[in-house]
Amino acid sequence: MAVSRNQAEKLIRLLFLGIAMVSIGILGLIMFFLFQEGLPIFKTVSVQDFVLGKYWYPTDDPADFGILPLIVASLYVTLFSAMISIPLGVMTAIYLSEIASRRVAEVVKPIVELLAALPSVVIGFFGMVLVGPFLQKVFGIPIGLNLFNAGLMLAFMSIPTICSIAEDALYSVPTSLREASLALGATELETIMKVVVPAGISGISTAIILGMSRAIGETMVVLMVAGGAAMLPESVFDPVRPMPASIAAEMAEAPFRGEHYHALFAIGITLFLFTLVFNLVADYISNRYQQKGEASL
Repeated sequence: MAVSRNQAEKLIRLLFLGIAMVSIGILGLIMFFLFQEGLPIFKTVSVQDFVLGKYWYPTDDPADFGILPLIVASLYVTLFSAMISIPLGVMTAIYLSEIASRRVAEVVKPIVELLAALPSVVIGFFGMVLVGPFLQKVFGIPIGLNLFNAGLMLAFMSIPTICSIAEDALYSVPTSLREASLALGATELETIMKVVVPAGISGISTAIILGMSRAIGETMVVLMVAGGAAMLPESVFDPVRPMPASIAAEMAEAPFRGEHYHALFAIGITLFLFTLVFNLVADYISNRYQQKGEASL
């Protein structure tokens, strides 16, 4: 019996709906497990002492479960990487989309996308073996595994993602907008900054969101090059331990269903909430810029 076109479309819609519901269900189960295993720690320590405590010594007797140094380390490393990766990634995207010749763009863009495919452990090994000793020699610091090194490596990871997605967003801006701007007497630079970039600002914002999301949740790089010291940094050359690194470094040693075990899951809850808030704020900014870009056109 032949299936009509309407029936086929309905089946396809139901298939995609089922796939979406399965994805949402899996995410819900992960969240349930995360909160189930993390919340019991707050029977031992208050939320305020956990979040604002300055000392993380989970194996002492009595143990200290203060994650403020871990939170500050994660924020500082992400902020430092953003200061490097966002300008370089966006400017590279603008160059490839609007300024570079077609031949240059066809060579450079695959290289950028290839950099995005590098495993994080390779980037961490590069930062540990080459960048760390270089920083020690140049700045005269006792250790090269520190906040500066971690931020640098995370920026190196984020730039290809930001550049590739932002370049696609700029390339998708209609050619008619560029031609209209040039016909009205605008220079090429004015066309890029006042027409093309505003038209593609939503895609650029999405590129930044994805790049920073990768940075804030990255584990292997910060585990290898951040230094692993759970203390509040006083300079960019101090060793730190971001939240993902603490979970990865200590989970294997934590007694199952013990206080240390639950505290690590509570760190995961904190990291999840940080990432959720970051994405909500970034999504709001992206939509707001999209509306502004459409209004300006």
